[in-house]
Amino acid sequence: MSALALAQDTVPEIPYESVPNFLKLPPDLYLGETAGVAVNSKKHIFVFTRGNTIGPAYGASAAQLLEFGPDGRYLREIGKNLYAWSFAHAVRVDKDDNIWVVDKGSDMIIEFNPQGRIMMVFGRKKEASDAGEGPWTHVKPARSAVNGQFRQPTDIAWDHEGSIFISDGYVNSRVAKLDKNGNWVKQWGAPGKGPGEFDTPHSIASDAHGNIYVADRGNRRIQVFDPDGNFLREMKIDVPAPPDAQVWMGNRPGPETAATMQPGSPWAICITPGPTQYLYSSDAYPGRIYKLSLDGKVLGMLGSTGHQLKQFGWIHELACPSENEIYAAELLNWRVQKLILHPAH
Repeated sequence: MSALALAQDTVPEIPYESVPNFLKLPPDLYLGETAGVAVNSKKHIFVFTRGNTIGPAYGASAAQLLEFGPDGRYLREIGKNLYAWSFAHAVRVDKDDNIWVVDKGSDMIIEFNPQGRIMMVFGRKKEASDAGEGPWTHVKPARSAVNGQFRQPTDIAWDHEGSIFISDGYVNSRVAKLDKNGNWVKQWGAPGKGPGEFDTPHSIASDAHGNIYVADRGNRRIQVFDPDGNFLREMKIDVPAPPDAQVWMGNRPGPETAATMQPGSPWAICITPGPTQYLYSSDAYPGRIYKLSLDGKVLGMLGSTGHQLKQFGWIHELACPSENEIYAAELLNWRVQKLILHPAH
């Protein structure tokens, strides 16, 4: 096991710009908390937002999938009034431009083809007919995970063979593997802090070799596995927050604060296509995006917490279609920023 990190004074700031007013929304359409963003091969942008809410604040249906053109022009809504919509969490696009969404509220994962029709469905939401049903409770000891059933899943990735990997999630502490046809293969992981154990596996990505990178947010690390779930290594981002770092709410995190809010805790990760692949990871405090090599070396960083362009409010998902083009979906600023990086090398 290895954990690579650099001192703050050796990690360069990456110059960057944020494209102003990039997404062009119709007059009657608004983003809510923006949980997910993905980009397909045609450079279309897919945004999974907790907008268009119906119902009271604690019982809303808060999920809407929107598609935009490469210039940010609004194209369409996909899956309007879908049975799975409950609480948006992540959207990804596979190598064939199929669109996959992960809904934390309904415990479901849906695959759409590029035309926006449903191809496969995973998981099942709780039955409305059953008295007393509600969100999953977090109990100790944890419930035993069940094959094919998801409890507040978070993200999805694929390896080079098309196998499907689902991070699952807030209640289960595991990664589920299915084959390209959707058949259950295996799971790995359990609650804990050791190798192969998780505390809120919140984001997931794969590299060109099929290795699986899991943002183990509650343990403030990224764990790397081979496609069979064998632990390879962990990566930690140990770059201290600057003394003037802003906090979105509450007090400045200290040593006693939960790992989720510590500097470097990975909320969202993405891996660039290559030929040389890089991993980008974001934290909630101090609100930065970090650029890493796949062996875990921190190569650069950018950003801070705030309300303005080039500042961030809890980046929840990253899309990185190339090394120097990043899309950041923010919960608290209700937006997606398109970032253009200008590294020195």
